[in-house]
Amino acid sequence: MTGLLEGRIAAITGAGSGIGRAIAEGYANEGAKVVVLDINAEAGAATATAITAAGGAAWSFGLDVTDAEACRGLAQNVGESIGQVSILVNNAGINRRHAFSAEPAAVIKDWHDIMAINLDGVFNVTHAFLAQLRGSQGRIVNIGSIQSFVHVRTPNSPAYTTSKHGVLGFTRALAAELGKDGVRVNAIGPGLIETPLNAEVRANNPDLIRVFLEHTPLGRAGKPEDIVGPAIFLASELSAYVTGTIIMADGGYRAI
Repeated sequence: MTGLLEGRIAAITGAGSGIGRAIAEGYANEGAKVVVLDINAEAGAATATAITAAGGAAWSFGLDVTDAEACRGLAQNVGESIGQVSILVNNAGINRRHAFSAEPAAVIKDWHDIMAINLDGVFNVTHAFLAQLRGSQGRIVNIGSIQSFVHVRTPNSPAYTTSKHGVLGFTRALAAELGKDGVRVNAIGPGLIETPLNAEVRANNPDLIRVFLEHTPLGRAGKPEDIVGPAIFLASELSAYVTGTIIMADGGYRAI
C-alpha cells in the first residue's frame, strides 16, 4: 500500500462484482475507507468482507440507484455513521443487446431500464452525496465506455450507447459547475472488460468477441484490474489538475 488515498472515504456503486469490486479493493489498498454499494446486498457484503480480511476498512449497503429517496437516505446514513464521503465512483450499470428494430416491447423496456440505472442512477447518487463532496472538495469518477463515443459494430442496444454518451456529458457539465467548489469530475471509458455483466455474451458469442479483439491493438480483452490504475489516478492528488475529461482504458479500441 502506498497510501495515495489515505484518509479518504470512497463510495462505489455496483461494487459487488466486476469493475466496481476491483476498484473498491484497489482503493482500500491505497488506504481509503470504502463504502460498498450494490443492489445485490450479498455480493456487496462479500466485497466488504474481502477488504476487511485483507486489513482494510469497508462497509456495505444494499442500494437501488434508481430510487432517489433511497440514495438520499443512504448518503445521510453514511455521512452520520461513517464520515464525509470525498470520493464517489458511479459504476453501477446494465446492458442489453436488442436492436432498435427488434420487438417493440423489448426495445421499450431496454430503454427505460438502461436509462434508469445507467443515467438516472448516476444523477441520483451524485445528487445525494453532493453536499459531502463539496464539503470535502472531493472527486467524482464516472464509468463511461467506448460507447460514450461510438456505437460498436456488434449487436448492441442503442439505449446503452445513449446512456454512456449521457454519462460523459454529465461528467463535463458537473466538472464545469463544481470546479469552483474544488470538486473534480472525470470519467473512465472501458473497452471490452471481462466481467459478470458480459459473461453470457462472451460464452455464447465468440464471433462478437473476435470482432472486438480484431479492433483492439492490444489484442486482448481487459480485466477489471485494468480499470483500477486509472480509477486511483483520478481519485488521488496525482490528478490534481485534471477535470472534465475521460481516460480511455480500452486496449486502443478508439485508436483505429
